[in-house]
Amino acid sequence: MSEYKRLFSSWSLGGMPLRNRLAHASIQTRLVREGRPTDRLLNYLGSRAQGGAAMIVTEPLAMLTRVPASYKVHAFDDAALPQLSRLADAVETHDTRLIGQVQDPGRGRHEIGRNSAAIGASALPDDLSWTVPHALTAAEIRQLIEQWASACHRLQRAGFSGVELSAGHGHLFHQFLSPQANKRDDEFGVDLEGRTLFLTTLIEHIRALCGRPFIIGVKLPGEDLVAGSIDLQEAENIARRVAECGELDYWTFAWGAHARSLWAHLPGAEGPRSPYLEKIRRLRATAPDIPTGALGYITDPNEAEAALTDGTADMVFLGRAMIADPAWGEKARQGRESEIRYCVSCNTCWRATVEGGGVACDNNPAVAVKGEAFWRPPQADRARRVVVVGAGVAGLEAAWVAAARGHSVTVLGGSEEVGGKTRLHALLPGAENLSSVYDYQYLAGQREGVKFHTSEMATLDDIQAREPDIVVLATGSTMSVPDFIPEEYRDGALIPDLRTLVADLAHARFRQSGCLVLIDRDHTEMTYAAAEMLSHRFGQVVIVTPRERIASDCSLINRQKIYTSLHRRPVKIITCSEVLDLDGLERGVLTIGNVYNGETRELSDVAAITYANSRRPNDQLLQPLQAAGYKVTCVGDCFAPRSLLAATAQGFAVGCEL
Repeated sequence: MSEYKRLFSSWSLGGMPLRNRLAHASIQTRLVREGRPTDRLLNYLGSRAQGGAAMIVTEPLAMLTRVPASYKVHAFDDAALPQLSRLADAVETHDTRLIGQVQDPGRGRHEIGRNSAAIGASALPDDLSWTVPHALTAAEIRQLIEQWASACHRLQRAGFSGVELSAGHGHLFHQFLSPQANKRDDEFGVDLEGRTLFLTTLIEHIRALCGRPFIIGVKLPGEDLVAGSIDLQEAENIARRVAECGELDYWTFAWGAHARSLWAHLPGAEGPRSPYLEKIRRLRATAPDIPTGALGYITDPNEAEAALTDGTADMVFLGRAMIADPAWGEKARQGRESEIRYCVSCNTCWRATVEGGGVACDNNPAVAVKGEAFWRPPQADRARRVVVVGAGVAGLEAAWVAAARGHSVTVLGGSEEVGGKTRLHALLPGAENLSSVYDYQYLAGQREGVKFHTSEMATLDDIQAREPDIVVLATGSTMSVPDFIPEEYRDGALIPDLRTLVADLAHARFRQSGCLVLIDRDHTEMTYAAAEMLSHRFGQVVIVTPRERIASDCSLINRQKIYTSLHRRPVKIITCSEVLDLDGLERGVLTIGNVYNGETRELSDVAAITYANSRRPNDQLLQPLQAAGYKVTCVGDCFAPRSLLAATAQGFAVGCEL
């Protein structure tokens, strides 16, 4: 019997039976080609249905004929019915309700550049891209309502159990609801009743066409953190007005908008866990009879159960958590919580869909593979002895997967604990969730019989003594010393690299006057988490970078969080600049210069200098091992310095190939 009795209790929503109260929130996957679902998308949805979700909300579907995006599943005419039925069959055959999401971004845009085809409530710019949309006429709004309602009926005919209207996140419906974005003087503006009319009329038209039982849900804005827009009081007013239409089967609430508050809809360890539950409880009180979904940084079954038993919600929506582990639900139900691959809130999934070719996860390299929910690698043709040198995340991933294939695997780690540089990163503010990556890998390795030997800096003799058939080098990388540091300072005693400094100071408790200068040639999340930590140790941190901004290798979401965090601390950011010389360092003076015009300036009261620079692979064992006749594969930073996503993905691939 599950410990989470409420979470795994059956119930009925909108006349549809649900086997539990776990729902997969809408997540864009970009696993669509030319408007058709790929096999990977079907694998993705089917795995999460198999893995325990009683309801899945699709990513936004292309329901309007005006701009049928190729990366969205087309649903705007009957030619799409066969493909829509494939989606429904992939989910509904597992006793899971499939809900199609109704959404248009309106003027909102994440990508670089502006959207010349954008539509909106008023001809006002998007806060991020400055896209100015075409302001819809009342007649055009009514046409859209008809198209959307017709498309929802099409989903019903294809086997979907319902739809969800996305009216949060700064998208089109949100723009109509917001007094900051909606300056109309017709029936779809002016006051609260007018601003909600588009949404309520659409809900009523969908109900009229689809009848019951057919689930109609809505995601409404909570606080969007935009001046003059929607605060919690206005969110209550909107919720109350939308509830009056009487046709909703459930609602949930979203946070932030297409503005500097975009980060708010993907909160993480930089703040409290499950940060929105109290506000959701307040919003549901406007119409307590409407089933309510809890949404926002819920990753643990205990958090889900608490939200369902304290009056906050009737169901729990997981997004990123179910990307990380499609079987989150089944593992929780069976009491196998230690086997869950927990979401680390890194937002790589968001970045991969916005900037890349499809959803990806730092902690789940198997996203969307066939049989993902209960995936096991195929057994090897014959068992081999595999030695993995290094216990970072790439090596650990390769080790447990290879052991699951039937190989005899030994890991030789140079540190006392596993995790490599990711363990160091996890010590920093907002990054503690990263420990879930190597914790899962280590426990999986133990279950599969991997032999771990830590605190051993492996030599050629150590490796040869184990008579391996295959050697996997996962020995990481070392940060390069920048050119501006003269030979006499290159031992790191006076000017350590950032990793060394973090390792020395992460557990220290002191406060030193003066400033620490951080030379940033890295631009990844770890650098800025370290800067925040160091701002608690020094009077000021000054980040100097030759680029035109910081955090260039971070997603927009994470970059917003980084800027928010650093600007609230004693941190100064100087861009387009490099260190010129260290001649004044003994006097606490550092000279820097602009990389474009050569203009110089002096930083005074400098107490310490550190740097985050490019890295070089620690592959010194590669040639000796190859010369000795061993088959050697390099992974992670030892192959080439890389991200956490690339490291776990490569370790996974190598483990599958051994």
